[in-house]
Amino acid sequence: MRVLITGASGLIGSSLILYLTTRGHSIVRLVRYGKSAADAIPWNPARREIDCASLEGFDAVVHLAGENIAGARWTAEQKQKIRDSRVGPTQLLCESLATLQQPPKVLIAASAIGYYGDRGGEVLDEQSKPGAGFLPDVCRAWEDATELAVAKSIRVIHLRIGLVLSPKGGALAKMLPPFRMGLGGVLGSGRQYMSWIAMDDLIGAIHHCLMTEGLSGPVLAVSPHPVTNREFTKALGRVLSRPTLFPLPAFVLRVALGEMADALLLASGRATPARLISSGYPFLFPELEPALRHVLGK
Repeated sequence: MRVLITGASGLIGSSLILYLTTRGHSIVRLVRYGKSAADAIPWNPARREIDCASLEGFDAVVHLAGENIAGARWTAEQKQKIRDSRVGPTQLLCESLATLQQPPKVLIAASAIGYYGDRGGEVLDEQSKPGAGFLPDVCRAWEDATELAVAKSIRVIHLRIGLVLSPKGGALAKMLPPFRMGLGGVLGSGRQYMSWIAMDDLIGAIHHCLMTEGLSGPVLAVSPHPVTNREFTKALGRVLSRPTLFPLPAFVLRVALGEMADALLLASGRATPARLISSGYPFLFPELEPALRHVLGK
């Protein structure tokens, strides 16, 4: 397949490119800066600039670009930046794909389990309704921005990604320094559910979605076995052979991080990947502790 990827330099995109190229697929990056090249096409979403003719002839598009939601404290300006980095570029990309004489057969557009908001112990799947709050609102708008691609009969998948396990970036990378010093502990009550996925399974799930013609619409990219924050904390401590005796109360997190603490660290999302399971995706790491040992080389 000839595949166009946005967000190619990010944590997920860089791993995806390596995976796909080793399997014989041809990869071209859609990049925000730089000149056209054999493996790169420039675009400027902020100025709504894109060369539609250069998008002809791709079999698939994987759209991963977006501002890091945990990159800075959530001021009104930062929240608008997070939203704009997702909705606007997705709209521009899908508007452009809809004009093509040879549009791609499939578009995988990143979304997140933030779609569901804080849902306690409720078991969630692709049919569950969205939650309320900033992240659910962003995710709904993000997914709705693909409507022109859907109308063009492109097979669109909204990949609702959970906490990605990788020591190279994301939440786990931020947890590792305090845990390795023996300063890790539960967050808040520790009862909130964390829906996670090993990087190997996330990349495998994307490939599965590319190749499985019957899949479209929302697809949860999470392990079949979500865990509570307390369970996650104890498992990471065991893998690192470190104690986990230093809890962080909810009020401390809220003072330090503001609204982001409730949305990212204290919210509970107990999601299950019903559509990946029903379509036959074979999880490599369905259980947390083996997944942590694999990604951390333990």
